[in-house]
Amino acid sequence: MNWLFVLKVTLEVIVVILSIMLTALILMHKGKGGGLSDMFGGGISANAGTSGVAERNLNRITVFVALLWIAIIIGLDFMVKYGLGA
Repeated sequence: MNWLFVLKVTLEVIVVILSIMLTALILMHKGKGGGLSDMFGGGISANAGTSGVAERNLNRITVFVALLWIAIIIGLDFMVKYGLGA
């Protein structure tokens, strides 16, 4: 089996996993108010549970996962464009 094919499949699996992680990380962020979360009572508890340090760390992790996700997608695009891993 071609090692580039194995690399391509591995990167595709990693992109799926990172997509799920990125969705979960974005949903964990504190709402800024005025949205659907406030209509259903989310605005009351949103201010009580999050500290500044935890929110900053969540932001950093989200940005890191998003940049990794973008880099892998660009790498997969180059593999498809140049016919590698077919």
